[in-house]
Amino acid sequence: MYRCLKCKSLITEFIEGKVMCPHCGYRILIKLRPEVVKRVQAR
Repeated sequence: MYRCLKCKSLITEFIEGKVMCPHCGYRILIKLRPEVVKRVQAR
């Protein structure tokens, strides 16, 4: 999932492989991180 930087809408699929917001046409998107926190034990 991605979020548009300009209009803050969620984007799940791209139209015809083009990386742009279908709502406002902005081309800068942020990839959302999963909510699960992964913990790794230090050695």
